[in-house]
Amino acid sequence: MIYNDAEQSFEITARTKTNIKTGIQFSTQDIDTARLIFTLTKDGVRLPLSAVTGKLVMFMADGSRFIRNVEITDKVEGVTQYVLTSDEVRHYGEVSAELNLYYANSQSLSVHKFSFTIDKALIDTDIVPIAEYYIDDFEALREKINELYDEAIQTIEELRKKFEDLENIETKDGAQAKADKALTDGKAYTDAHSSRTDNPHAVTKDQIGLGSVENVKQASYSQFIAHDSNSVRHTSQAEKDKLNAAQLFKLTQDSGSAQYLTGNDFNTVTNTGFYYMSGATTDLNAPVNNNGYLLVHNYSTYAYQEYTTYSSSDSTSSGRRKFMRNKIASSESWTSWREFESAEGAQAKVDKALNDSKTYTDTKVGQLTSTWTNLVLINGAVTDTAAPLRYRTKNGGDEIQLNGGFKSAFNTIIATGLPKIKNPIEFLAATVGTYGYLRMDYRTNGDLYLAGGTVNSETGLSKISVNTTIPAS
Repeated sequence: MIYNDAEQSFEITARTKTNIKTGIQFSTQDIDTARLIFTLTKDGVRLPLSAVTGKLVMFMADGSRFIRNVEITDKVEGVTQYVLTSDEVRHYGEVSAELNLYYANSQSLSVHKFSFTIDKALIDTDIVPIAEYYIDDFEALREKINELYDEAIQTIEELRKKFEDLENIETKDGAQAKADKALTDGKAYTDAHSSRTDNPHAVTKDQIGLGSVENVKQASYSQFIAHDSNSVRHTSQAEKDKLNAAQLFKLTQDSGSAQYLTGNDFNTVTNTGFYYMSGATTDLNAPVNNNGYLLVHNYSTYAYQEYTTYSSSDSTSSGRRKFMRNKIASSESWTSWREFESAEGAQAKVDKALNDSKTYTDTKVGQLTSTWTNLVLINGAVTDTAAPLRYRTKNGGDEIQLNGGFKSAFNTIIATGLPKIKNPIEFLAATVGTYGYLRMDYRTNGDLYLAGGTVNSETGLSKISVNTTIPAS
């Protein structure tokens, strides 16, 4: 649909009740397109419009009156609108209007008075609008009947004067008698009708736009004062600001416990939060067939999951495993699960690799020709007490074997005085306590240098492990 929009922003306060003469101008040809849009604020923030009915009162230039329900288009941001009907837009001239709010708890609120203009289009020069009245209560009906009565009196008086020039058609006395009788009959009918309180036209609340208003007794002044002073029912502005600034999205249950899900596909759990996953299986895209705790972070389409399996045993960590994966942006695909290694698991793997390497070396490489010599570390480097860093030569001095563990700062010479070699050698050292790798240099002058590398956490690095053989020539 195409609309000729006129937007108005109203701040609801007792200081801004003056009638606003807007620059809005519609045309009699704006049929079903003349739309008024109202944005409502109170105390500088958008006014919520839940459990509320908005009514627009319009007094047209020709005396017509309309009371219409407005459409609430955004209850949270306080936005309403009204599109003038084809009948209403034909009443050209200046329109006086007022927007009111009626709440489900019987409260009502005047928002603002304002005015706008309906211009008569050139194609509509022959429009002769007929005055229309949308009556919303009995008192208005009584007032309208009295108004019609006054108009009837004026019309009869005009007819009486005209009858003076029409005695050839009707005698003056005859016309006067008829006029008097019409006046008497009209007044009697009007008086009888206006004094009736039984709703002779059977007007309903829905017909006058009050269908949502309940028939409840209004509170007395003392009751209103008692309610207004009740600090339990009414909060301070600071408390309102605190509530308005509160987070609306639940990360856990109301008790603080993780949200409980059973038999759910892990691919569908993308809202940020804490969850306990029951019935978790690899068929449901879990990393293993074990219940556990799922932590989800999400920003836009970048969902990230961490899953920790549950174990009822404290004697082993085999049941307590942790995995991570993430969703590929703007896609329904996920990366494969990656498992976090525990410190004891990593140590066990390093120890096994070290022992396997030593066994393999002793068995496959050949007879070693010298005994081990422990290295004296310098520049703050500390050797491992259980497996000190050491070296020995083999194959008649053609090769140098390094073995053991230590800790040191990166980019540091950790030892000197090793056998000299013909060409400098670079080799990799294993990390214990964190993922990564480190590069070391065996220099021609016999210096051993720790160059650094890539690790997940330097503070988590518990030991650097070396087991390598270097050619001396």
